[in-house]
Amino acid sequence: MEYDTIAAISTPMGEGAIAIVRLSGEQAVTIADSIYKGKQSLCDVTTHTIHYGKLMDPATDEAVEEVMMSVMRAPRTFTREDVVEINCHGGLVSVNRVLQLVLREGARLAEPGEFTKRAFLNGRIDLSQAEAVMDLIRAKTDRAMNVALNQMEGRLSKLVSSLRQTLLETIAHVEVNIDYPEYDAEEMTHQLLQEKLHEVKNEVATLLTTAQQGKILREGLSTAIIGRPNVGKSSLMNALVQENKAIVTDVAGTTRDVIEEYVNVRGVPLRLVDTAGIRETEDIVERIGVEKSRKVLKEADLILLVLNNNERLTQEDENLLAAVKGLNAIIIINKTDLESHIDRDRLQQLSDNHPIITVSLLQEEGVDRLEEGIAKLFFAGGMEAQDMTYVSNSRHIALLQQASGSIEEALHGIEASLPIDMIQIDITRAWEILGEIVGDTVSESLIDQLFSQFCLGK
Repeated sequence: MEYDTIAAISTPMGEGAIAIVRLSGEQAVTIADSIYKGKQSLCDVTTHTIHYGKLMDPATDEAVEEVMMSVMRAPRTFTREDVVEINCHGGLVSVNRVLQLVLREGARLAEPGEFTKRAFLNGRIDLSQAEAVMDLIRAKTDRAMNVALNQMEGRLSKLVSSLRQTLLETIAHVEVNIDYPEYDAEEMTHQLLQEKLHEVKNEVATLLTTAQQGKILREGLSTAIIGRPNVGKSSLMNALVQENKAIVTDVAGTTRDVIEEYVNVRGVPLRLVDTAGIRETEDIVERIGVEKSRKVLKEADLILLVLNNNERLTQEDENLLAAVKGLNAIIIINKTDLESHIDRDRLQQLSDNHPIITVSLLQEEGVDRLEEGIAKLFFAGGMEAQDMTYVSNSRHIALLQQASGSIEEALHGIEASLPIDMIQIDITRAWEILGEIVGDTVSESLIDQLFSQFCLGK
């Protein structure tokens, strides 16, 4: 099945100007040519050219679609197989008729991510680059897209491969000393081994320092907007989204469920969650919303706690301030256009050194300061140098941490003066773990699981 010809719709379903049905495999050009009518047979055309014509149904000899056919011969294609892309009109009926015609002529419907999987299996890209393809598709900000592009270009792969090569040379050096002591090779001493391992460990540590920022860019920050009823939580969400997503009224308890929306704040993707006002209530529907709010509070990466400048701090406010202690939170004093009754000194005592930002959402003042505060909290005001390699994938982060642990075990072994052949076991383990990032030492089941997360046609 790995080498049969596959086909799928590679553009989103729905009405549009064009849609693309992609074929890949040894019979891609032959299958496409069997249903194509144009000036020239597709089997005879030059690679990487596009051709106008019509698709014909061989069973009825009727024209099915007016198309442009892109023909790309192996190995200079995404999958390193022959690829044909059929550009047709972008209607639901049109693109499905083209796909069904291709499948009837001998192609198999591709599995999710199978085109990218073939690119990996055929050696065009490694596993980290394949995962970056999906990161690129799912990117919600320019920063996230740049991180994915760098990974697609192989920046992480080259660095990991370099670290593995250093470890492999170290392992080989140990093997020579053990198996061929009669050869005039430099002796692998504990000190020399320690220097090599520290070199690799420091590089891994540098990668892991970018992990938090990279993961935020890839997955976004789960951001909970909390506060008492009618302090301006829904107004804050609307201000950040720049759209009236949440109902805003003077009536307490208007928001009774959790409302979610993605927003780009200074290049940081936030998954905003507007929660029901947290208070004691007899209303059964509102009480369910309050319970959901408390659950969101526990799971959030960032908490925006909204207080009312026009009112004194209540016990509910103080309870919320206590609940966010030790968490990533920003305290927002809203309604600064009204007379101030909030006790700033008391708030400062209860704030746990969280940033305090004043806004007037009614007059659209202070939102820029809030956005800047969010960026500073997670990125110290901005990203690091553009040429840095960011690790954004949770799987890669976990593997780097495991590899660092194995190197640490090897260094402990050196300090304990263990025999070098015993220390080599941990070094080999670190080499294998790093190989899982690029796919050199990864299991088939993991490969299948990773590519199953891709969209159909990619």
